Formats: sequence, C-alpha cells, structure tokens
Amino acid sequence: MKRALLSSCALAAMLPVLFIGAALGVLDGGTSVSLGQPAADMESAAGIPTEYLRLFEAAGARYGVPWEILAGIGKVECDDGRDPDPSCTQEGAVNYAGAGGPMQFLASTWASYGVSVNGGRPDRWNPADAIYGAANYLRANGAPQELRRAIFAYNHSNAYVEEVVSWAATYEHEAQPVTPREAGGAAGVALAFALSQRGVPYVWGGESHSGYDCSGLAQASYRAAGISIPRTAQEQFDAGPHLPATTQLQPGDLVFFGTSASNVTHVGIVVEGGEMVDAPHKGTVVQTEPFPTTIGARWGEDLYLGATRPAAQ
Repeated sequence: MKRALLSSCALAAMLPVLFIGAALGVLDGGTSVSLGQPAADMESAAGIPTEYLRLFEAAGARYGVPWEILAGIGKVECDDGRDPDPSCTQEGAVNYAGAGGPMQFLASTWASYGVSVNGGRPDRWNPADAIYGAANYLRANGAPQELRRAIFAYNHSNAYVEEVVSWAATYEHEAQPVTPREAGGAAGVALAFALSQRGVPYVWGGESHSGYDCSGLAQASYRAAGISIPRTAQEQFDAGPHLPATTQLQPGDLVFFGTSASNVTHVGIVVEGGEMVDAPHKGTVVQTEPFPTTIGARWGEDLYLGATRPAAQ
C-alpha cells in the first residue's frame, strides 16, 4: 500500500459479487473509542469528500467494519483520493512498492481480496471497488472483533495502526448530520452507494462507475448492499415487493415511472420524502431531483407508478 501493504435503463445482466457482514462498538487492545455512527448520516468536519464518506459507510456496513477505520486508512493512504501522487488516482500507476489506487493495494493482495461492486473485473483504482476491497481485507484479518490486528495486517507498522485509529477517533467526533437517519440496513447501504455516484455521467446500458442508466444505477446500488435485483426498470418493477399506495416511502425504496404498469421506463432511489437519486437521461449525470409521491401524478411526460422495497424481500 502507499505505506505499502506488506501482506502480499437497459439490457445486460451483471456478474455476481461476494459480500460479508457484521458489527462493532469498541477497538480491541484496550483502546476506548466509540465507533460506528452511520456515515450516511454524517458530513465530516475534517473534510472527507461526501462521495468517499458514503462509500466508507456503505462498505463498512456491508462487511461489519467501522466506517471510521476505513476513512482513517483512506486518509493515511491517499487523503481520500486527493493526494496528487499518480499512484492514488491514475489508472495503472503504482508507487515504489507497487501499490496503487486510493486504498493503495498491491496487485498480489488485490488478486485475493479485491471486490467488484458493479460487476466485471475488480479495479483497485476505482474508489468503490478499492474501499469495498479494503473492508473485505480488514474483515478477513479479524475485523471487527480484532481491529488492531486487522489494521496491522493492512500495513505492518504499529505507528500506522495508531495513525489510522487517531484519524478514526477524529472522524467519530467531528461529524454533522446531512441525510436521513432512517436510511439503515441494506436500503441504507444501497442509498449511500447511489449517492456516492453523483456526478457520474448517464450512459444508456451503463452499469459501472464509468456511466449508468437509471436501472443500472439501481441494480449496482442494491448489489453493493448484497441484494440481487433484475436489470431493467420494468423487471425491477415487476419483481417487487410493491408498496401499497398509502405506505410512507423510506430511504432506499425504488420508485418507478412510465405510462403504465406494463410500460415502466424509469426508476429512482428514494433519498427522503419526494426526493430521489437517479440517472435521468442522456446528457445528464447521476443526481438528486424531486418527484411526485401520489400514484398517477405526472412526472414530465410519464406518470409516477408506485414503489417497491427490495430490502424487504
């Protein structure tokens, strides 16, 4: 790793991805630090970029690793993607030890623990893959029960462990609410992932960080939470489970639009109330935007058709 990891609305279906999960409250080894407040509810006063913050939370929730520890590693390794060192952000670039990407993986370690969030080949320079890969690696080395051991495995240095823990404690104490606290569980992980992709361009048939269409974003977001849903908006709508019209929408619910239940053309992910995150159409990027919450109400040329809650399956 940078401090060098010494242990060595479209068509196609996506490849399966393996995930794990758990939980934690206190560091092993006698360090009393209260960790684990959902980062999807936070914005760090220490300046973690929002997209990284939400990825730390999503990956941490999926693998049972405190998001603050992931953020601490991200800070020490590549300043959460802002380090000018080419090995942090430039595809294919590595440092003197052969480590590359925002979480600074060696190729040999990445081959064993790399994760593909969106399907396809795991990419250690892709922030989502790198952060999920780091969570996977920490989990494989004892986290959350033995966090210090797991961090030490990441880089064989006690000083490195202390620096990561110090940053984690800073992030735990310097945070402010920014998004709804109801966004928990798998739905919260899916929403956090979707929000982290804001700014990624719309690409018809897109299903990765290089571009998404609406249903590609929904599928990738729930895949990041360990839940498999179909590929197209119509298939996702048909898969359900459908929510009664009077049900209050929750963060992470999928909302659908089109001319009828048999002609569903768009899907978004609820952020809160009448706000969703989606990949609208050609020429736009993944973004948040308002939508009507009354079934049958107009949304542009389409109608709001209803919602599903994949996490309830």
